[in-house]
Amino acid sequence: MSPKKKIYLIAGEASGDLHGSNLIKALLEEDASLEFRFWGGDLMSKYAGPPVKHIKELAFMGFIEVLKNIRTILSNIRFCKEDILKYKPDALVLIDYPGFNLRIAEWAKKEGIKVYYYISPQVWAWKQSRVHKIKRSVDHLFTILPFESDFYKRFDFDVEYVGHPLLDAVDQFRQKDSDEASFRKTHELSEKPLVAILPGSRKQEIRTKLPVMLQAIDGLDQFEFVIAGAPALDASFYEEFLKQSKHRIIHDATYDLLNFSESALVTSGTATLETALFNVPEVVCYKASPISYQIARKLVKIKYISLVNLIMDREVVKELIQGDCNPSLLRSEFLHIVPGGSKRSQMLEDFEKLRKILGTGGASKKVAQSLLKTI
Repeated sequence: MSPKKKIYLIAGEASGDLHGSNLIKALLEEDASLEFRFWGGDLMSKYAGPPVKHIKELAFMGFIEVLKNIRTILSNIRFCKEDILKYKPDALVLIDYPGFNLRIAEWAKKEGIKVYYYISPQVWAWKQSRVHKIKRSVDHLFTILPFESDFYKRFDFDVEYVGHPLLDAVDQFRQKDSDEASFRKTHELSEKPLVAILPGSRKQEIRTKLPVMLQAIDGLDQFEFVIAGAPALDASFYEEFLKQSKHRIIHDATYDLLNFSESALVTSGTATLETALFNVPEVVCYKASPISYQIARKLVKIKYISLVNLIMDREVVKELIQGDCNPSLLRSEFLHIVPGGSKRSQMLEDFEKLRKILGTGGASKKVAQSLLKTI
């Protein structure tokens, strides 16, 4: 009998935990004997047991936050290398999280470990020089955005486009029986139109954006605003923001919330695409520390910050960035996307076009099958 294959996965954020969980599930469907060791969150834990490190300990956002936590980050990198060597995996699967994972990839390649990267680092946005490091360090790169294949061709690097895994995640959820009345009753919500507030998954981004969002919606009592709590953060973290607010916060039910919401206020990131795939008109918010923002402005080479606009290559959803991310402008843009608002119908039409561009699903299965053919 041949020995069981061992796979080591590293995800450092909530979105990576989601995609990692779907990948592990797909891998097990192909080969139930596979063994896993991973860095990730509660979703991956459902299929592979407890993580080596939980995403609660790993998510640092922005240049200043990274500098403040550099000792912790370097300590994690050292520990990770030691842990991988002890485990002796047949494959190392790195999921997004480029600041950490590209360092591990470079080291692992030198150690003779097969390196797979799922969800390309956004080198097309900034630090294009990183492409050369990826070519040296990664045996197989799986991309999820349609324009990434052409980008890598410019550097003579063949990648495998598998489609966006959120298509599967959202479609699988929508196939379940979800009852809005039951959802409202469980969470003691009124019958007013639901509006999802998605302030992010990291403490730093929530601290900068949630207060702006709450000020923007102050007095709009015709709506039921609900905050989606980040899976890696305790409810107690949100208490300081909700002292003067009557709005509800719901944990571990973001897709339920989006499924029943009429519109949304969303922090830039994966959530912008998730919201669009649920056909929920949205306003996108981005705000960082002044220093981090000025550094990003000089380095970033893209026209948009939301995945929706990047994929469509035009402004579909309004992006309120830094100074524009203020209560007055956010409130104004929000009222344009509610039922009867001037921008709502066009946005919904564009979301349909977005789905067609992304094509069919099956990303996790494609990655699983491709990986297992080569280890």
